[in-house]
Amino acid sequence: MAEARCILSIQSEVVRGHVGNSVARFAMQRVGVDVWAVPTVLLSNHPGHGHFRGEVTPASRIDDLIAGLGAHRWLARCDGVLSGYLGAADQARAVADAVRKVKRENSRAIYLLDPVFGDDDGAYARAGVAEAMARDLLPLADIVTPNRFELSSLTSKRIESAADAVAAARTLGVAEVVVTSVQFPGGQIGTIAVTREEAWATSSARIDNVPHGSGDLLAALYLAARVQGEAAAAALERASSAVDFILRASAGADELLLIEHQRGLLEPAPRLAVRAV
Repeated sequence: MAEARCILSIQSEVVRGHVGNSVARFAMQRVGVDVWAVPTVLLSNHPGHGHFRGEVTPASRIDDLIAGLGAHRWLARCDGVLSGYLGAADQARAVADAVRKVKRENSRAIYLLDPVFGDDDGAYARAGVAEAMARDLLPLADIVTPNRFELSSLTSKRIESAADAVAAARTLGVAEVVVTSVQFPGGQIGTIAVTREEAWATSSARIDNVPHGSGDLLAALYLAARVQGEAAAAALERASSAVDFILRASAGADELLLIEHQRGLLEPAPRLAVRAV
């Protein structure tokens, strides 16, 4: 039996709920990808619930954990690196070092940067995090998955349409950009995968009152599809269809109903149509 693909995932961890590594780990494992998860924060729950307890992982601890993997020469097994929410700006340097170490061991490894620092309500990451991501991580990224707010922040461009998103994405200097929460006509919301030559989109009716974690889930499933050999358009269809399925099943819940509706990670129905934009 062939060895499963493997992704090193460096992002937030919660004890209860499904955001960050707590959604990415299960989702990627469910679709057949092994996951080595490193927490940037360890919290009791998502801060969106109000009260929470926990702590930020020191950047030096991230260094130590990666060094432990490297001592066994296991980093060569990584087919991809995924980074998401950072609890402090200095963690960007630790993530960048981890990406470089993986790519030295496996030049084919794909690095996906999910620049988790804000949404339409504004920035929520700690001071300096967005700047550190842009400075230290964006130049290393093979794929970046900003939402509309994050893309606008990274490019200083207004994103009001699919055309705006495509044009802004191509200014980032990254080979592949997946933009989420893009507004489409008819009240639809969608996701666009942009390369230097082409762009594809999926969209569906907006879903109200959905839990946190959809962006984390999308990034994880997209990278899983890419390391498993799927092209960008196919990875977009697979990932966005699964996210749409899980969101519709979870509307009104306080967390994504990932376990109860895990079949949607493999067999979402209906599947969203992919179209060129």
